[in-house]
Amino acid sequence: MHRRGAPAYRRLTAAAAVMLAAGAVAGCQTKGTGAQEPLIRVSKAPQQAPAGAPSKPSSQPAAKTAPAPATRAPKPAPPARPAAQSAVRMAPGSRGENVRELQARLRQLGLFDRNPTGYYGSVTAGSVTAFQKQRGMPRTGEVTDPVLTALRARTHQPTRTELHPSTSRPPAAPDPRCTTGRALCISKSSRTAAWMVDGKVRTAMDVRFGSDYTPTREGRFKVDFKSRHHVSTIYHTPMPYAMFFSRGQAVHYSSDFAARGYAGASHGCVNVRDKKAIAKVFSQIRPGDKVIVYK
Repeated sequence: MHRRGAPAYRRLTAAAAVMLAAGAVAGCQTKGTGAQEPLIRVSKAPQQAPAGAPSKPSSQPAAKTAPAPATRAPKPAPPARPAAQSAVRMAPGSRGENVRELQARLRQLGLFDRNPTGYYGSVTAGSVTAFQKQRGMPRTGEVTDPVLTALRARTHQPTRTELHPSTSRPPAAPDPRCTTGRALCISKSSRTAAWMVDGKVRTAMDVRFGSDYTPTREGRFKVDFKSRHHVSTIYHTPMPYAMFFSRGQAVHYSSDFAARGYAGASHGCVNVRDKKAIAKVFSQIRPGDKVIVYK
């Protein structure tokens, strides 16, 4: 047998032994006893990708980030409140003693051509507007504190007579025929009737006259007779406290005048709307007393 190949065989056998030993150290399975050695895992440090290389997507799912809480928009600032305005003290529709005083003061300035009534209507509103125009104030026709202050500074405190006149309009200057004796003096211009004795006014009343178709006659007359509970024989309407002076025409109380004012008219009689006033005059007038109707 040729011996030159022996060393090569030996070298091969030795190499195989080294490989088997290395496999055992690496944890591979070996036959023999049948026992299985546990695997040893060696964790390797993660390798960094070279600079400039594209990053690989991670196989791990990305951690979910909680959404940022929504921020509420700040509430808008409330609008600026307008400057406070003076409260309205009196306006159309107001009633009472304050209105009566207002009218009396306006009348002192020549801005209210009637006697105080205590009712704030269109005439009073017009007078207030005229005063506001004079003073350079807003022309509202309503009374505020500045208006009252300006009005009181230019007028005096009204007297009781100024506050509570007997008529809504000042009586006209009496006709000369009314200044002597006992006379019921009736003015169509001022629409008032004044019961006068020896030139002095005892009682004054608002009155209403007939329409254009049934006018109240003018002139000098006398009381023919009186009828406390009279009813018209033509129109069948009540005529309380009637004092007849001219062929069926009379001075008497009128509930229609009291309710509707000057919106209506009589059939020629002189209507009175103040029931207490005419009742007082009725009790004092006697048949034969003068009745003067004039413009």
